[in-house]
Amino acid sequence: MLFNSYIFIFIFFPLTLIGYYTLNRYHDRFGVLWLFGASLFYYGHWNPVYIVLILGSIIVNYIIGYLLVDQRKNRKLILIIGITLNLLCIGYFKYANFFIENYNSVTGGNLITENIILPIGISFFTFQQIAFLVDTYQNKTCEYNLLNYCLFISFFPQLIAGPIVHHKEMMPQFSDKQTKKINYDNLGAGISIFSIGLLKKIHFADLFANYASPVFHAADHGTDVMFFQAWIATLAYTFQLYFDFSGYTDMAIGIARMFNIHLPINFNSPYKSSNIIAFWRTWHITLSRFLKNYLYIPLGGNQKGSFRRYINLMITMLLGGLWHGASWNFVLWGGLHGAFLTINNLWRSTKIQSLFEPLKIPDRLAASLSILVTFLSVAFAWVLFRAESFGGAIRVYKGLLGINGIHLLVEYLEQFNSFFDIGYALAIHGLQFIQMDMFIDLQGKVLFLVAVIIIWGMPNTHEIFHPDCMGMPESKSPLKNWFSFQFSYRWLAFVSMAFLLSIKFLYRVSEFLYYDF
Repeated sequence: MLFNSYIFIFIFFPLTLIGYYTLNRYHDRFGVLWLFGASLFYYGHWNPVYIVLILGSIIVNYIIGYLLVDQRKNRKLILIIGITLNLLCIGYFKYANFFIENYNSVTGGNLITENIILPIGISFFTFQQIAFLVDTYQNKTCEYNLLNYCLFISFFPQLIAGPIVHHKEMMPQFSDKQTKKINYDNLGAGISIFSIGLLKKIHFADLFANYASPVFHAADHGTDVMFFQAWIATLAYTFQLYFDFSGYTDMAIGIARMFNIHLPINFNSPYKSSNIIAFWRTWHITLSRFLKNYLYIPLGGNQKGSFRRYINLMITMLLGGLWHGASWNFVLWGGLHGAFLTINNLWRSTKIQSLFEPLKIPDRLAASLSILVTFLSVAFAWVLFRAESFGGAIRVYKGLLGINGIHLLVEYLEQFNSFFDIGYALAIHGLQFIQMDMFIDLQGKVLFLVAVIIIWGMPNTHEIFHPDCMGMPESKSPLKNWFSFQFSYRWLAFVSMAFLLSIKFLYRVSEFLYYDF
């Protein structure tokens, strides 16, 4: 059941919300139990069999957590058993066939792959429970109510694609008496945030897919991609993923807000980042937090010298890439970002920057160039993330570099001839003039232009929904303050228009990209 579907918006969610506040009038535990049951129904709507999986995972991890609190001896062994069970669970469902295929490839073996269906959300609820066990072992947990724990793991707004929530920020909210009473400010803000997220998904992410998917599909099936095709497809996917993940995050936060639950910020204008370090502080923030606290720091972090620091960083990013999917493309994508982060840290820690001081580049220009270089680096890496095969990624990369050839429209022939001898120009490998209407149609040009304005010229959702809504500091920018959310006719008109425009096109339902992870 998708957030961007009629059955969710008009049936499941309204019934769940009404039932929650109605039952809370009788007893606050009834509301939590109802929400837990609704979350299981939401999860099982995809495949009822996997309700057993998530319930089993919840019960086993809760028991292990209880043992970590109750037992004074063998606590480390209990923790190791708990983490191992979680890794075996995700390892079987997500990586079993990946390991079998690679074993066969390396050894020439003939092991048969299994027909395994990946349970949605397993990467998210497994990481949440590993964090809970580690924190329990370190005596950092303060609540062990079974019902609250069940809802902490299964809470449907964040169950399928995050954010990866932490027990300290969620379980106390489920016990708070104030969350049991309907709050019309939260309800209004939640509806508004949800509507903005729905608009991003329907009218931006899904439309950008029309320009990215055909090219990547062709590359994966052996077709060489030309220069402009490759750049249009790569930028289209870069924007598609941005609006898809941003839209999902907004919708999840908006839904939770209507239950008076505050989910953590998970997306904060990552393409405005001026370096890769800043990018990973604003993209999938809760995943970065998990990888830092439960992998990078336990490996030693930056406490054992620069060389060890970069090794730890690379290991973290490689495993972070593998977390996204059982594919070498994801591993390479993680490794590429590990290399980017290493270069960024070396740049900061050495005197390389001083070499550019004599150029006296204006601060604004330097900042703009930093953002552009960071964005292009991220977009370059997304090719590995999107391509379904390594060969497909290589074909797109060749296209980006012009190795597969450059096609120009035939109407540019006259202008080209005025600068160069046409005979010489046609002798250049891969340069051809072709007859075609457009590389990209008018709708595409408008779509790209509007996306650029939204991403780099406007405040994001967290800045729009000011401190009372999002836990963010108020901005001193007049533009951001003008966009700031308030209960007004202007906002009522905008939210209504966004919702109605999105509902009109709900018939073209598509999954969120992070559902696959």
